[in-house]
Amino acid sequence: MSERERLDQWQLDTSSAEAYERYLVPLFFAPGAQYLIELSALAAGERILDVACGTGIVARSAAARVGVKGKVVGLDLNEGMLEVARTASSKIQPEIEWRRADVRAIPMPEGAFDVVFCQQGLQFFPERSTALLEMRRVLAPEGRLALSVMRPIERNPGYVALAEALDKHVGPSAGAMMRSPFISLTTGGLRDLIAGAGFRDIRILFGVGPTRFPSVAELLRREAASSPLAAPIAALNAGVRDALVRDLEGALREYTDDEGVVFPTEVYFVTARR
Repeated sequence: MSERERLDQWQLDTSSAEAYERYLVPLFFAPGAQYLIELSALAAGERILDVACGTGIVARSAAARVGVKGKVVGLDLNEGMLEVARTASSKIQPEIEWRRADVRAIPMPEGAFDVVFCQQGLQFFPERSTALLEMRRVLAPEGRLALSVMRPIERNPGYVALAEALDKHVGPSAGAMMRSPFISLTTGGLRDLIAGAGFRDIRILFGVGPTRFPSVAELLRREAASSPLAAPIAALNAGVRDALVRDLEGALREYTDDEGVVFPTEVYFVTARR
């Protein structure tokens, strides 16, 4: 399977998007959204674009900051994600505009936004430079970019263990799919990519935080339910699933305490100016 095919498989259906909102947003994406908003120095009345918005946690969190005089747009290619975003934001003011669109051709005029956010989307873009050029195009002069992206999987031991267990019990394509959210770029490579799109005043920070699940079995269940891994894991017979969990428990024993499993997760946070 090509890299493009693996990335295309992350177009989640509505049930997976609902699981993503239920399990992964509180655990990972909501805290990350708050940190991105703080880094961006978001102010009342500003115009916000949330690119690859998923179920919209960044847009929803930003709406409270910009207030009724601000503007918030969430853009994603996946309609299932947008359906969940619309439901989750139904009572939020200002009303958020949700649009299905490709980041390589953002359907907005030049200079339309003060801040562009992109939380955990860059690694899934098949044409990253084009996407960044488009994000810069829609920013106003002195507009800000605030994005996050997973650091290389080697910096994320829990997901190394999960990918290796999937390789063994589900197949290489499942392991590759689990690795695909983790960008392979070094700090210098990421800086060069963003600078190459014309951004300046680039600042890159490392985020290191605990990722906790009630058990290894719940780690597997929640990650599968929130991703394209749901179908291949559901198709396993009970014996293979049990073996998968046992191997994963062994690999994560040093990260297991009296309340479940917890391991460090590392993220790049980036700010820059147009």
